[in-house]
Amino acid sequence: MRAAIITSSDSGYAGEREDKSGPLIREILEGAGYEVVYAVLLPDDREMLADEMRQIADDHMAELLVTTGGTGFSPRDCMPEATMDVTERAVPGIPEAMRSYSMTITPRAMLSRGAAGIRKQTLIVNLPGSPKAVKESLEYILPALWHGLEILTGEATNCGDKSQKG
Repeated sequence: MRAAIITSSDSGYAGEREDKSGPLIREILEGAGYEVVYAVLLPDDREMLADEMRQIADDHMAELLVTTGGTGFSPRDCMPEATMDVTERAVPGIPEAMRSYSMTITPRAMLSRGAAGIRKQTLIVNLPGSPKAVKESLEYILPALWHGLEILTGEATNCGDKSQKG
């Protein structure tokens, strides 16, 4: 499976802060067998983020698009809104699972506004911005994602078949 990564950060885009979450996502995904084909750092700009997600999905660049950043309460945080602007179907169980798991680590997890959805044959998943939260969230959901992507792309047809990977 191919994956793409979008980091949303005004300070990172301006060169004032190093992006640690994007490279961590790459490391985790590649360790799980994904081919990371694209990664970009953009400012917290709803239209730019939505346009980038649209292009990745519409050009069939990746089956999985993982974003980091822009899921908090800051007035500039807009990743969930940009994600929902482009998705055709919501996948609420993924962010619900991440928040539920993260709540066992910190009560602040309830403040994450991350979303997930499908556009064409691309699953888009918003992760928080901190490397610690990225690692905890992504490693928690990753085992289930492969099978979901197989269903989405037509490589598998039966969610109840335990013999398939994932």
